[in-house]
Amino acid sequence: MRLIFFGTPEFAVPTLEALALDHDIALVVAQPGKPAGRGMKMHAPAVAVKARQLGLPLAQPAKIRNPEFLESISALQADAGIVVAYGKILPASLLSIPPRGFLNVHASILPKYRGAAPIQRAIEHGETTTGVTIMRIDEEVDHGPMLAVETTEIGPDERTPSLAARLSRLGAEALAGVLASPPSETPQDHAAATYAPKIEKSEGAIRWTETTAAIYNKFRAFDPWPGVFSGDLKLIDIAPASGHGEPGTILSTSSDGVIVATGDGALRLITVQRPGKGPVSAESIKSILTVSGASPSGSPVILR
Repeated sequence: MRLIFFGTPEFAVPTLEALALDHDIALVVAQPGKPAGRGMKMHAPAVAVKARQLGLPLAQPAKIRNPEFLESISALQADAGIVVAYGKILPASLLSIPPRGFLNVHASILPKYRGAAPIQRAIEHGETTTGVTIMRIDEEVDHGPMLAVETTEIGPDERTPSLAARLSRLGAEALAGVLASPPSETPQDHAAATYAPKIEKSEGAIRWTETTAAIYNKFRAFDPWPGVFSGDLKLIDIAPASGHGEPGTILSTSSDGVIVATGDGALRLITVQRPGKGPVSAESIKSILTVSGASPSGSPVILR
């Protein structure tokens, strides 16, 4: 089958690789590169890098609604389009070009978690099961009929990177099956839809009055970005712990870390980081936190 592939991040790479083995990829479309890192150098997205490695035609248009771009897509005479985490909503004028329409690999069990951050939101909300859905794209966000669903469990300590890697492989396999033997389409139950909005950096700020599970789920969900932080202290590695006290109070310290009270229990701080400094492990956390607020008399430190 002759296909056009729209995708941008690493999550989309396994699907592109799988499609390139069995289909004619007329064009790969990725978002433009963006500046990143301390030097703010331009970095190409993972899909663009992989397309070049595979020797596939690549476009990175700033605007996909541009008439010239739409004409170039039409001229390719592709049978269908594939979208995997492209990062922009495709206009109706683009969706109508391939005769077999566009299919999407979405990282949730639809209709739950429609939107930009389904993996992170599922972990944040304490879900124990998630999956991927192969769906036909219509003009509304993650709204079209479903062709296949594959599920997987979320481990109690699993973070976004490992879950995303597993879901990306599941999605590639599920899409390959759909293209090889197209199943019947199943409408979504729109009344049961939930949404997964884009992650904002401010969401990484934790409140110690929250439950241990809520803070720990945020930590797992927001790895690697934006992370979680208490004031200017970034929490690099934490784990649930035993203990009770006023939320934010340091209950104990040891070589295994610092125990801090939450709204219903406690968390162990294993590795932390202050602005402009490197990560600090358990042995040195106590001195950092003492500098941050302990009294000379040894009163408990309260994190805010």
